[in-house]
Amino acid sequence: MSEPLQIEVWSDYVCPYCYLELPVLQRLARERPVAVSWRAFELRPVPVPTLDPDGEYLHRVWKASVYPMARDRGMNLKLPPVQPRSRRAFEVAAFARDHGAFDAVHEGLFRAFFEHGRDLAHVEVLAEVATAAGLDTDELREAQRSGRYTQQVIDDQRRAQRIGVTGVPAMLFHGADERKVLINGAQSHAALTRQVDEMLHAGANAE
Repeated sequence: MSEPLQIEVWSDYVCPYCYLELPVLQRLARERPVAVSWRAFELRPVPVPTLDPDGEYLHRVWKASVYPMARDRGMNLKLPPVQPRSRRAFEVAAFARDHGAFDAVHEGLFRAFFEHGRDLAHVEVLAEVATAAGLDTDELREAQRSGRYTQQVIDDQRRAQRIGVTGVPAMLFHGADERKVLINGAQSHAALTRQVDEMLHAGANAE
């Protein structure tokens, strides 16, 4: 049996399009032999200013694009009342990966922000998400205090920049024939399925 097609996905927990792409990728992984790995990409790391949560830009983008896409995908997103930095959330996700709870924490962070408007820079909010996934929050807090996962987040970002990622979601497909395809932006299930099938077919022919 051939190895699954590898897909690396760079995303940010404060990016609505990344959350909107999550169920598409989950469905793809159920229907095709693919392995999805999520990577960190801070849209607004220090010292880049965060967005005004009540500014005209966000309201315009959400009205024109986010809300319509959410309706089409059967998802319930709300414009959050805060716009936090996301490094702490990425560190929690990295901790969860090491403890076998990445999927639950990954989705839980998106839900906390985009469905409940929680501040992902607040340690207690992050602890609640971790607790819901069955993680030891004392160990998590110690990992955050020591910066155990900070470099991992930075390395994800640097690798993204090396391969030309400038925004998220960004998906890098690794073909069995050594071909790599980078796709930017939230995509439909049909579009990703076509890409996967094309690369699986090319890989089969190369064997």
